[in-house]
Amino acid sequence: QVQLVESGGGLVQAGGSLRLSCAASGRTFSTGAMGWFRQAPGKEREFVAGIKWSAGSTYYADSVKGRFTISRDNAENTVYLQMNSLKPEDTAVYYCAADQRSWVVRTTGYAHWGQGTQVTVSS
Repeated sequence: QVQLVESGGGLVQAGGSLRLSCAASGRTFSTGAMGWFRQAPGKEREFVAGIKWSAGSTYYADSVKGRFTISRDNAENTVYLQMNSLKPEDTAVYYCAADQRSWVVRTTGYAHWGQGTQVTVSS
C-alpha cells in the first residue's frame, strides 16, 4: 500500500516562500517519477513540477519556472517543492504524485496521489 503524505502548506504573503514535502512509504520509486500538481477552485488540476527519480531530471510548468525548485532525498524517499516569490495566483491545493513509470512525469497519469495541502498566498 503506497502512501504519500504532503506537508508544508500554509498562508504566506506575496513574495514569500514555502517548502512542501512529500514522503512516500510502502514502496520506492527509484525507477519512476514523482511530481507536484495543483488545483485552484473552479479549475482543473495542473502540472507544477516533476522529477525522474533515477536520473534526477526535473521539469517545470512555465508559470513556475525560475521560482519553484523540485528536489529529492533518496534516503528518505521524499520529494520537496521549494516555492519562492509566491504570487496570489499560486493559491491552490497542492498534490504530490508518484509512479513507477518515469514517462508520466508531466502528465496526470500517476498511479498514486497524496491528500493535498493548501497553499494560500495573500496580496
